Amino acid sequence: MHAFDVLGEPVRRRILELLADGETSSGVVCTVIQDEFGISQPAVSQHLKVLRDSGFATVRPEGARRLYTVRSEPLRDVDAWLDRFRCFWTPPLEALATELARGKAERRLRDSDEDENQRRTP
Repeated sequence: MHAFDVLGEPVRRRILELLADGETSSGVVCTVIQDEFGISQPAVSQHLKVLRDSGFATVRPEGARRLYTVRSEPLRDVDAWLDRFRCFWTPPLEALATELARGKAERRLRDSDEDENQRRTP
């Protein structure tokens, strides 16, 4: 299954978001996903299986529990593929960062001028 087929499913994206916070039990994943998406436990298990089979997640048994984690390699592959498209959003974001920095500098200058004027006024 292609990475974007895996990531195209909102439930699987949400599961990966949960796993990005650290190792998470299948029980916790099921509870959150069932609450948010209203799907059955077997359906959640199937999504976890797709994530495992496609290499996006690993599972580690711990007694009766199953602990899931994200695997970074497939995400790096997705990031590498997206790299050719970054030019469409990187320059506007860099321009935004420049404007934000300019605004902060102007506010600091204005605030320091106001502070100076307040010190001079008896």
